Amino acid sequence: MSFKSNIATFAGKSSYWFLHNVLKGGTSFPGKLAMKLDPDVLEQLGKDYETIIVTGTNGKTMTTALITQTLKEKYGDILTNPSGSNMAQGIVTAFLAHDQKKSSRKLAVLEVDEANVKAVTQLVHPKAFVLTNIFRDQMDRYGEIYTTYEKIVAGIKLAPDATIIANGDASIFSSVDLPNPKVFFGFETDQDKPQNDLKADVNTDGVLCPKCEHILHYHAISYANLGDFFCPNCGYKRPDLTYKLEEISEQTPSRIKFTIEGKEFAVNIGGTYNIYNALAAFACAREFGVSANEIAAAFAKNKRIFGRQELIHYQGKQINIILVKNPVGLNEVLSLLDTEKDHYSLAALLNAHHADGIDTSWIWDGNFESLDRDKIDQVIVGGERHKDMAFRLEVAGFDPDKMIIESDFDQLLAAFAKTPTNKIYILSTYTAMLHLRQVFADKGVLKRRIN
Repeated sequence: MSFKSNIATFAGKSSYWFLHNVLKGGTSFPGKLAMKLDPDVLEQLGKDYETIIVTGTNGKTMTTALITQTLKEKYGDILTNPSGSNMAQGIVTAFLAHDQKKSSRKLAVLEVDEANVKAVTQLVHPKAFVLTNIFRDQMDRYGEIYTTYEKIVAGIKLAPDATIIANGDASIFSSVDLPNPKVFFGFETDQDKPQNDLKADVNTDGVLCPKCEHILHYHAISYANLGDFFCPNCGYKRPDLTYKLEEISEQTPSRIKFTIEGKEFAVNIGGTYNIYNALAAFACAREFGVSANEIAAAFAKNKRIFGRQELIHYQGKQINIILVKNPVGLNEVLSLLDTEKDHYSLAALLNAHHADGIDTSWIWDGNFESLDRDKIDQVIVGGERHKDMAFRLEVAGFDPDKMIIESDFDQLLAAFAKTPTNKIYILSTYTAMLHLRQVFADKGVLKRRIN
């Protein structure tokens, strides 16, 4: 390690220690400081690690957590960035904060923002890329989905020997000819039924054939543009799958059971989208030599993570915080709520900072009309753009006179405590979720963020 890197590492570690032990909280500042002193410090910090980069629009944080847990079953200590701080400075902070414990293999599992894949790849030389999906998201930052994939591909091209572990049900991931070894995962089509010829819903993005721009057809659709796709015009089709979801045997808002390679697995979290996250983790773990039994043990241990179906107990209420940030993710969460059997209260918190995406028009692509309003006993609306969200819910058929609209986050907690139901589902954009968690932390309900 160079003198400059040593100084940067020492300064970063010292600032992390101070922030964590004295101020009882952490930020991305240690990474920023270290990179200021040595822009290439990440290359030195990560040089001895086999690095797995997890990227895509939705599911990065959950997939990263599941991969980390599965690899721990076999290899012990794993370096990761657990709180979703996926820009370069957050990744540097993760390395600075990591206290290497007993491990038989030095592995790093890093969630990386789609636009930062190239910058990170230049420094950490990844062993594998795990690609979850690409949907329309924060168009002020990423542009269309094809632009987003170009950013990811630019990074992959810097590591031609790294294995690509990609969602085979996403047509975009097999559209570019890359020299890398490739492994695809997806939902198995039921071969006992006649081959369907389906089209995605009219508002679905990413359904043009990447080769000839004809509209893609499907034998089966799991959700949005994901499924067993084929082009009737040029013959482009889903690649052969190495790892397949064979069956879903149970699906509730808090639990899923499913079968891969003839073995049943369970995770204590809901949503079809989380089956894809678990399948991605399964594929990655198998490629790194983890057995199916070890993966099953890891999945059984999985905990609700930061802001992603995070369960909080407050004033006798079960509060479930679910991050939403784009139309596809929102609609999948709304589908998850449809599996709830009990009455519940619904809260929607909308901010529009840079980290959320400053354009809030995406909420109009969310199918709030699909919700069973008879099961929703109270609606609470908050966040800096609460008026936009309240109007969206009014258009969806919710009575504005019965909504609680509250911009003050401290008052939101009081509103939660007074809801007529024990269960509360909070759909929140990223910065609103951070603000809400901070208020809970101030009251001692949650621990403060470490990274």
